Amino acid sequence: MNKELVIDVRDEQVSIALLEDKKLVELSKDNLTESFEVGNIYLGKVKRIMSGLNAAFVDIGCDKEAFIHYHDLGENFPSLNNFVQQILNDRKHMPKYQKLPLLEKDGSIKSVLTVGQSIMVQISKEPISTKGPRISCEISIAGRFMIMMPYADNRTTVSQKIESYEEKTRLRQLIHSIKPQSFSVIIRTVAEGKRVAELDNEMKILNQRWEKTLDSVRKSKGITMLSQESSRTVAILRELFNPEFENIHINDQKTFEEVKNYITLISPEHKDIVKLYSNDIPIYDHFGITRQIKLLFGRIVPFKRGAYLIMDQTEAMFVVDVNSGTRTKASQNQEINALEVNLAAAEEIARQLRLRDIGGLVVIDFIDIEKKDNMRLLFEHMQLMMKDDRARHNILPLSKFCLMEITRQRVRPAIAINTSETCPTCFGTGKAKPSIFFTNQLEEKIKQIVKVLKIKKFSICIHPFVAAFIEKGFFSQKGRWRRKYSRQIKIVPMQELGFLQYKFLDTNKEEINLNFEE
Repeated sequence: MNKELVIDVRDEQVSIALLEDKKLVELSKDNLTESFEVGNIYLGKVKRIMSGLNAAFVDIGCDKEAFIHYHDLGENFPSLNNFVQQILNDRKHMPKYQKLPLLEKDGSIKSVLTVGQSIMVQISKEPISTKGPRISCEISIAGRFMIMMPYADNRTTVSQKIESYEEKTRLRQLIHSIKPQSFSVIIRTVAEGKRVAELDNEMKILNQRWEKTLDSVRKSKGITMLSQESSRTVAILRELFNPEFENIHINDQKTFEEVKNYITLISPEHKDIVKLYSNDIPIYDHFGITRQIKLLFGRIVPFKRGAYLIMDQTEAMFVVDVNSGTRTKASQNQEINALEVNLAAAEEIARQLRLRDIGGLVVIDFIDIEKKDNMRLLFEHMQLMMKDDRARHNILPLSKFCLMEITRQRVRPAIAINTSETCPTCFGTGKAKPSIFFTNQLEEKIKQIVKVLKIKKFSICIHPFVAAFIEKGFFSQKGRWRRKYSRQIKIVPMQELGFLQYKFLDTNKEEINLNFEE
């Protein structure tokens, strides 16, 4: 399978697309102005204690207070909290860690937290809808080969996906000998077969991050972020990267260097797969991602031979309805037709769950089938389609009404992309200018840029159909503009624009401000 990662970096947003055989299977969009991401560690202050919920609300600087349940404190909370309080009470000297009795399993949160108390917490779920972040006091620092948990139970756990008993024993003994005292470590699957030097190097890096976190506690002044998760790009690479990756395309120099350095660190032999994209055509247009996004993120999602899904989100669940549409075969009976559509739908639904990062409860209304063998076949096929899904999930067998329930880990808000476009002729005003004069309108803008703004080189971003018309023939409209205004004018087709939408970019790819009346 051909795996590629395409990274689109813009001023306030970074988008990361995972392609498998050129098909879009995962998409991540992150606002660079938002800082409340999973994995970030904060020094927060308890604002409210809810005895009825056995939980508390903690201020970590987010617009909405973070939520923590008693069970999220972790059994080692007394020891870690005592250590943090000692640092806050004596900021000049780093105290010695003391192991205290474990937290009671079914205790009361009132017995361990008080309003106004400062505690160290880590985000386990980002803010979703009207809810604030979900936090935990069980601190973990993730690396590529292992996850380190400071001041836990002094245990070393190996991923169950590593099947060799000898390899498990080797890794467990190795990590146990190099990890700090009183720390627990979970060894990830990608650590299988790795050399001592690689594992020891990452252990030192993770330990340094923890020491910097403690130093931030010592220097803190009230509520503050103590440690930030790696950049979103590197964090996703840490989870996704494997030797099967053939290319990683990036359209930003800084991010390119960051990713190149990371790949060089973890897998030097694959550093050449990181490539800087410098073409004028938007990177997502070039790799066919924009078209797939517009096709796959609508309420109606077509798949094989006229069949389609209808996807709706409610407050409580995500609902998927499977429809056969125009897909029929005269030579087959209804049961076989329904099974074939359902099997194809299961493949697309598994892709959609990953693509939109849908979490919580998902209910799928498949086309009715009657035979229990076919129901079991559909259930097993859905399990097979979701085996590569990194999010924890649970799939229940079909009910007698051919409904399937799936629960999927919710860590971030589901990705919602509005695939509708503004009317390309009236732009939502209800009044349209004659489209035949569109090129005249563009020329007026060009004249303003040349004579008023004195810009010598610029690009015109327009819809691909319009770009084809402007560049058509030897005596093209583009050539006429170049000769008339003696300027280097570049036409850039951009799929995200409507038919009569446009924008002008300078040589730094910054949009030219055109503040004048049309």
